[in-house]
Amino acid sequence: MKTVFVKPAVAERKWFVIDAQDMILGRVAAKCASIVRGKEKAIFAPHQELGDYVVVINADKIAVSGAKRQDKMYYRHSGFVGGLKSDSFEELAARHPTAPLEIAIKGMLPKGPLGRKLLKNVKIYAGSDHPHAAQNPQTVEL
Repeated sequence: MKTVFVKPAVAERKWFVIDAQDMILGRVAAKCASIVRGKEKAIFAPHQELGDYVVVINADKIAVSGAKRQDKMYYRHSGFVGGLKSDSFEELAARHPTAPLEIAIKGMLPKGPLGRKLLKNVKIYAGSDHPHAAQNPQTVEL
């Protein structure tokens, strides 16, 4: 099988918008990661950035099942001895409403330079309005 190389100028990139209100966190993150990665295209190549752009609105109203609002923990480390800090989903969402979704999408993308580049193609907003109306994004239904 021959390796496909698509020039970035030739690749057609579309914009999609996902309304995350009352949607499950993991399902929204998986759909975003799939679109951004380009897995839904016939010209998919795992080593190239051929995916589309995704705008997620109402990220502050995202749903989690069960008791995850209180029980799910997010950890970070300062790098110093005893520098482990933790927040529950509720605390993190109160401080940064878009952070839980951003962390979930980041975990589903490849690690390294390609994953960091792909993460820049995801735009997450807490409210229902976004500044990307000029790109005429298509609505994605989950």
